Amino acid sequence: MFSIGDFAGLGRVSVRMLRHYDAIGLLRPAHVDRHSGYRYYAASQLRTLNRIVALKDLGFTLLQVQTLIEEKVDSGEMRGMLRLRRAELAAQVKRDNLRLAQVDARLRMIEIEGHMDTGDVVVKTIAPLRVAELSAVATSYDDPSSITENLSPLYPRLMELLAKAGVAITGSPIAYYQAAPTGPEDETITVHAAFPIGDAEVGGEAGFAVVVLPAIEQAATALHQGSMSEAFRTGQKLATWIDDNGYRTVPPGYAREVYLDCPPDDFDKWVTELQVAVVR
Repeated sequence: MFSIGDFAGLGRVSVRMLRHYDAIGLLRPAHVDRHSGYRYYAASQLRTLNRIVALKDLGFTLLQVQTLIEEKVDSGEMRGMLRLRRAELAAQVKRDNLRLAQVDARLRMIEIEGHMDTGDVVVKTIAPLRVAELSAVATSYDDPSSITENLSPLYPRLMELLAKAGVAITGSPIAYYQAAPTGPEDETITVHAAFPIGDAEVGGEAGFAVVVLPAIEQAATALHQGSMSEAFRTGQKLATWIDDNGYRTVPPGYAREVYLDCPPDDFDKWVTELQVAVVR
C-alpha cells in the first residue's frame, strides 16, 4: 500500500487531484485509516488512474470519465481513443505552426512597408487551357490551413485517376478558387486542383472533371518563392503594382496558381506563378 503522497508521485498527479477524485467517487483509496483518516492506495489502482488521466487528456469531463471507467473500457479501446486524440492534436499543432509562420511573415511584410520591390511583375496574356480537375470546399480564402487540408490531397488522387484513365499530364499543376457561399455570412470557397491534359480523350467514368480554363486577356503575374502559406507576400506585391500602375482586378480577384517547381519535401524551395486578371 502507498500513502496518498507516494501514490501521487508514482502516478504523476497532485495530491489535491487525488483528494478530488476521492470526493467525487472517481478513485477511492484502497484503505482509509479509521483513526488518522490517512488514505492509502494499492499499486493496482495505478491502472485506473492512468485511464482517468488518459480520458481527461482526450477532452472528456470527469462525469464522462466516471461513466467510461464504470463501463470498464478495455485497453484496446483506450489505445484507439488515444491514437485518435493524438492525431487530432498533431493536426492542431500543424495548424498552429502554419499560423505562427504566417504571423512571422506578416511581421516581415510590415517591416518592409514602403520599400517593396514590384519590378518583377509581368503583364501577360494567358491562353485557354484544358485541364482535368478535382475540387473540394474550404472554409475561406484567408484560412490557409483549410485550403491546404482540402487542396493538397486532391493532386495525388487526381494523378492516380489520370494514370488509370491513360491520360498524360502536359503541364504544371494548377490551383484556382471560386466563391461558394451558402448564405450571407458564409465565406466558403471551392478549391480546384488541376493538371493540363491537352486534347487527350477522356472517358465518361474517369472520376474527374474536364474543363477549359478561360483565357485571361491581361494577367498581372509574379513568381512566389517558398511555401504557399506565405503567398500573401507576393499577393501584396501584386496588389501594390496593380494600384501603382492604374489597373484594377477582375472580380472575384482570386489569383490562379501555377506550381512551376514544387519539391514535395521542401516547401521553402517551391516556385509558384500567381496570375491575377486585371483591366485598366
